Amino acid sequence: MNFEFTEEQSMIQQMAKDFAESEIAPTAVERDQSCEFPTDIIKKMGELGLMGMMVSPDYGGAGMDTISYVLAMTEISKVDASVGVIMSVNNSLVTWGLETYGSEFIKQKYLVPLAKGEKLGAFCLSEPEAGSDATNQHTYAVKDGDGWLINGIKNWITNGTSADYYIVIAQTDREKAHKGITAFIVEKGTPGFEHGKKEDKLGIRSSDTCSLTFTNCKVPSENIIWEEGKGFNFAMNTLNGGRIGIASQALGVALASFEASVKYAKQRKSFGTEISNHQAIQFKLADMATKYEAAKALTLRAAALKDAHVSYVKESAMAKLYASKVAVENALEAIQIHGGYGYVREYLVERYLRDAKITEIYEGTSEIQKVVIARSLLSGK
Repeated sequence: MNFEFTEEQSMIQQMAKDFAESEIAPTAVERDQSCEFPTDIIKKMGELGLMGMMVSPDYGGAGMDTISYVLAMTEISKVDASVGVIMSVNNSLVTWGLETYGSEFIKQKYLVPLAKGEKLGAFCLSEPEAGSDATNQHTYAVKDGDGWLINGIKNWITNGTSADYYIVIAQTDREKAHKGITAFIVEKGTPGFEHGKKEDKLGIRSSDTCSLTFTNCKVPSENIIWEEGKGFNFAMNTLNGGRIGIASQALGVALASFEASVKYAKQRKSFGTEISNHQAIQFKLADMATKYEAAKALTLRAAALKDAHVSYVKESAMAKLYASKVAVENALEAIQIHGGYGYVREYLVERYLRDAKITEIYEGTSEIQKVVIARSLLSGK
């Protein structure tokens, strides 16, 4: 498969790289320490078209392809994975699903401001007892006049305190199991909808994560996405694309770890020479670069299949599985190459490790990715 980037794709990559270095990098360390949400940065990204990259211009988006999205996500995440995941959720989990499955009413009212970056979205699937087992939804919605009453709790919601619109997956017919699950849009400020305190996380600390509580929260029937009973299918289809976004985030961390290691190895001296001249370090760098390129190829392949409108379920799971593994491994090697300096906050590589680990967990753990891959292989699809 030829991965020669078009002129437009290369321009988008360079734009994202320049923006990340000039606008994101200066405050990344401070925001990591203070857990400050990058409000102004996200607003500027919206103005650049980075928050609705793949949405049609008809609905306020930039109309770019998935490969461009991967390239931009990688550059943003290389500098700050916290900003990367905020961008990923709005693009992969929110705007894509609304454009693909939303009614014209939903597209005009919610998708347009989300794609323009005027509003921010969140995707609410996980619960205290429904993480990897997404069919075990305890949040439920019952019909009430011209709308629905939602009750329940959602956990680990990215953009949880900062979003304006929330896609909420809820059980609407328990007898039908996963075929009785429905997706709704809930607006911030709706009576009966509250968010908890921000979680104090190991990594991606300037991205806000929290639990959400729904107590007789009423939403109108027109806020159902797709149709009643299609919520589980909606969530799974959306997550297939979300895995490409997280794979891209992981690529950014893996690349940052590698580049920091090369730079340090050329400067640090031991036994009378730069450590880059020691074979032990050279082998580490060779492994890091090779793993990164392999993960990048998997991710770009999944993106190309998505753009070609053919099945990419297996490929996106492979990309997410391997890229997240490489992100953790490269970050660990970066710390090893930096030695004691890698263990202190003065150098960035300790943050890369903290940020990398979550890519093996959210939007489907590595174990779930293996389940998805195996099922695809065994079914011949």
